[in-house]
Amino acid sequence: MRFKSYIKDKLLLLFLIFFSIVSIEIILLAYNIEFNVRVYVLLAPLVATIIGLLIDFYNRKSYYDNLKKNLEDLDAKYLIPEIIGTPDFIDGKILKEVVQDAGKSMLENVNKYKYIQDDYKEYIELWIHEIKIPISASKMIIENNKNSVTKSIDEELNKIENYTEQALFYARSNTVEKDYVVKKSNLKEIVNQAILKNKNILINTKTSLEFGDLDVEVFTDSKWTVFIINQIIQNSIKYSKSDERKIKISSNTLQESVVLYIEDNGIGISKKDINKVFDKGFTGENGRIIGKKSTGIGLYLCKKLCDKLRLGIQISSKKDKGTEVRIIFPKGSYINM
Repeated sequence: MRFKSYIKDKLLLLFLIFFSIVSIEIILLAYNIEFNVRVYVLLAPLVATIIGLLIDFYNRKSYYDNLKKNLEDLDAKYLIPEIIGTPDFIDGKILKEVVQDAGKSMLENVNKYKYIQDDYKEYIELWIHEIKIPISASKMIIENNKNSVTKSIDEELNKIENYTEQALFYARSNTVEKDYVVKKSNLKEIVNQAILKNKNILINTKTSLEFGDLDVEVFTDSKWTVFIINQIIQNSIKYSKSDERKIKISSNTLQESVVLYIEDNGIGISKKDINKVFDKGFTGENGRIIGKKSTGIGLYLCKKLCDKLRLGIQISSKKDKGTEVRIIFPKGSYINM
């Protein structure tokens, strides 16, 4: 708050005071009042006004500077109504009441929409669990009636199952911290679970698997990590070449982390698309060229969940050569949380 701005705001008041002093001086002159008396009558209110304005300016400046500092230091700025002080001047008190009323109204609206979001999330989760029942039943029927037609149906059911799983994890992705259990897990067991989820499509597409050393311990939530690896494997299959499909999965233990490598020999990603693959809804050139439906959600979810789990994820690719995805597990990252 600047003194110059404060004085501009008080121009009307200063004009009225000046007008009053001039009026009093004219009256005193009309009655032939002594010069010394006139000077005192003029100076007394003038000095009192200056002192009053300086005190008022100081109080307001201190209050608003403190308010501004608290706002800058506060990460959750919506909490400012809770820490705002009570000023000595009336318009400041009115401001405090308005801010607190606005904060209360905002909190009520936030709670309302949070309830709606939670209710919708519960519905999605319930719907997904219900839809999994007929999918599992259909798979059992197919298992007992194998032929070329049921094989095609099974492939489509796998896609539906993947999309429902994506929807479930997407619904939960904003509240991962409420639904994960981080502990020391064996990376080989996690990878095997993801492979098991894709065993049928791996067999049907004649995709060969090559494994490096995976018998290493990492700190993570196995359920969420299986989902992440599963999405990457499915992308490797989806964007593979028709001949000699191959996925190589290995790990490397570094000083501060364990890195999981998932490498394929697929169609690769162009340079102009590589930096956008984690963007929500991005399908890129590959999504258009190969003619397969792509939601652009898989890698977006992988990145989002890795961030929540404090894992790193990187991707590199060469067009027509293949793609490598790296998941980085910091050593003991959760021990000090």
